[in-house]
Amino acid sequence: MPPSLPNFSLSTRLLLLALIIVFLVTFHLHRSPKPSSLNTLIPHHLGGTGGGGATADPCRLFLSFSATANSSISSHLRALTREPHLAGTPSAAAAADYVRTHLELAGLESLTRNYSVLLSYPAAASLSLLLNGTLVKTLSLAEPADPTARAVAPYHSYSPSGAAVALVVYANLGRDEDYLVLDRLSVDVRGCVVLVRRGGGPRGTIVEAAAARGAVVVLMFGNGVGGGVERGTVLLGGPGDPLTPGWAANASAERFRFADAEVRKRFPKIPSMPVSTVTAVEILGAIGGPPAPLEWKAEMSAVVGVGGGSTMVNFTYQEDRKLAEIQNIITIIKGCEEPDRYVILGNHRDAWTYGAVDPNSGTAVLLDVASRFGALLRSGWRPKRTIILCSWDAEEFGMIGSTEWVEQNLENLGSKAVVYLNLDCAVQGPGFFPGASPQLDKLLIEIMKQVTDPDSEGITVYHTWVAKNGGVNKIERLSRADSDFTAFLHHAGVPATDIYFGEDYPFYHTTLDTYEWMEKHGDPSFLRHVATSEIWGLLGLRLADDRILPFDYNSYASQLLEHTNALTALLDGLKIKPIFASIRQFTAAAKAVQDEAKMFEVQGVADVASCLRRRAFNDKLILAERSFLDAEGLRGRPWFKHLLYSPPKDSASKLSFFPGIADAIYDAKNSIKGEESNIDHEIWRVARAIRRAADVLRGELT
Repeated sequence: MPPSLPNFSLSTRLLLLALIIVFLVTFHLHRSPKPSSLNTLIPHHLGGTGGGGATADPCRLFLSFSATANSSISSHLRALTREPHLAGTPSAAAAADYVRTHLELAGLESLTRNYSVLLSYPAAASLSLLLNGTLVKTLSLAEPADPTARAVAPYHSYSPSGAAVALVVYANLGRDEDYLVLDRLSVDVRGCVVLVRRGGGPRGTIVEAAAARGAVVVLMFGNGVGGGVERGTVLLGGPGDPLTPGWAANASAERFRFADAEVRKRFPKIPSMPVSTVTAVEILGAIGGPPAPLEWKAEMSAVVGVGGGSTMVNFTYQEDRKLAEIQNIITIIKGCEEPDRYVILGNHRDAWTYGAVDPNSGTAVLLDVASRFGALLRSGWRPKRTIILCSWDAEEFGMIGSTEWVEQNLENLGSKAVVYLNLDCAVQGPGFFPGASPQLDKLLIEIMKQVTDPDSEGITVYHTWVAKNGGVNKIERLSRADSDFTAFLHHAGVPATDIYFGEDYPFYHTTLDTYEWMEKHGDPSFLRHVATSEIWGLLGLRLADDRILPFDYNSYASQLLEHTNALTALLDGLKIKPIFASIRQFTAAAKAVQDEAKMFEVQGVADVASCLRRRAFNDKLILAERSFLDAEGLRGRPWFKHLLYSPPKDSASKLSFFPGIADAIYDAKNSIKGEESNIDHEIWRVARAIRRAADVLRGELT
């Protein structure tokens, strides 16, 4: 029997009872991680406000951390670029440790995901000039700009070992049209070493084209600014570990053998090597042969003849190909409302040499964004959706780290990934260059209007960008396959962005890509890095916290119509009628979705049912992009599944969209039997994909 209360008056007893209730409620609130409003009692997966947020607007608070960001970013970049850090080497492990340590200092936990992948390094190489079989001169394969030789010697990863004593032919950029010029000059490249200037397409494609014409070796040279030599990969057939195509290269994974056909087709049939401009000029001065076309000479003044004379080269290359361990570092900031919806930000960490631009300008920004997110978390903010920060490894060998992770998590990403936001060469110089899936255009422009231009006082990044482009939307579509958005967009159908400052820089993949160059030329004040951090971070925050995802499919519809109108310059308008019909359906669905989004904004969040409706609406926005995937993939390249924005197999194609159609047009032009009917089939495949996306946006069975 409970003890009786003392004989207090009724009013005193009521006061005591009220104090006890207040105490119990206060005690409960201090113990509970969730605020006590009606909305937050809704389960997280139904869309309540969850674990709460900072009292200040998180976007505004995020920007308030910019005051000293340039100093910390500069410090990160200096530390990351002290040594070369090629994937699979001890210095790469040191770079991984640096990133992991600073994520932890930001208050964020990190996971390491290891993969055992096939990497390729140089063991030995030589090159010499011969005249009538007699040695004239040994040519240097070193990089003139790297007297300390701390970085890996210039080479092409996955180039096979080989040797040749052969005549040299100069093939300009190594494109189809360049070989047609040689044909007209009666110069045959069969059995020859082909010398090409960089710029005609992906390295692997250039080597493959030379091999198809009977060449035995390819030597490549660049612009030679400062004595740099451009390293790079010649892996074919798409990104990822060549021994585990389509699945993750875990330690215990199934692996094809080198001799298997599936593996052999990923590697060029002949060896290749990058050489300095100095070495290329020495060869060009000795090869003789028919005079080169004037346009070739205009681009390269040292060109006289195209080769086929009596001067030969003696070339040898020995590859060291082996399994090596790479490390992806993953940080997960759990969402308080929708932890199963992922906003992913990623940048690769490995570099051919010191990597100040490529990629550690992006890595330094990643660490700055991580630090800002950590400060937001300490202020009480929690993202509504889960934010994942990724530091990828082995991108330079063919986007291997990100591809293995996507392949390992493909099913989860297919249903849960909201977006992938990529950084690579984040800062190369002045001027902002955005790339994005079309539904992200409007959000990207909104954020560009919030960030101060680092090179123009008092105006925003948007105003500088739009003035430069004459008011035209110059947001690039990501149909290239040269950075870590590749697996997300082209294989998994996750909308993506890729942003950077500076159109290009002269020391790509050379030992001149250093902190000193960045400090003197690329971004002396490091304010371009800060602006990149602000744009990238705000993109992540908006996509993680906006109740209705800021996707604009009206923009996508307009872009599809523009693409299809451009296609009429190459094909009969009647032929592509199915695509126009599908775009009309997609446009109507996109408008309906936009109207529905406005209704959600008016209604706000009131109960479980409205939260469920909002969740279902956002899922439509997420899954529409997946509709552009085709399970069979592109013909001959099944890993690439996105029918709108995968890369075409012809790097010189005028179409940067509808890759299946581009491939079929290319094959028909080259008189491959039956390809005319394939054009029609590819048109219908695109039309069906657009119609599928319209059905998803409508959210109804047809």
